[in-house]
Amino acid sequence: MSESTIFKKIIDREIPAAIVYEDDLCLAFEDINPVAPTHLLVIPKKEIASVDDVDEADEALMGHLFAVIRKIAAERGISGGYRVVTNCGPDAGQEVMHLHFHMLAGREFTWPPG
Repeated sequence: MSESTIFKKIIDREIPAAIVYEDDLCLAFEDINPVAPTHLLVIPKKEIASVDDVDEADEALMGHLFAVIRKIAAERGISGGYRVVTNCGPDAGQEVMHLHFHMLAGREFTWPPG
């Protein structure tokens, strides 16, 4: 990635965020434009643009991200029903080219989405 994304700037503490979880590999924070009562973003600290850029070397990191998502859900008492969404590329609605997972909860969701 050539130019720092807003998420990289949050990781580097150049931009403030309401951080709810952090470890050596990832960061979770509240979305500034929530679409549900609970709307968190979980991101790897490693700069990966999208799902299309995940490779075999990232397998453990991807597993870690989902373990963190589960942990956050349990801590927040939403493990009975929440949605995890990632968009891949502009045509799917990805606005920040840094892999991220939306954790959404606190309201009923419909299917199919979007």
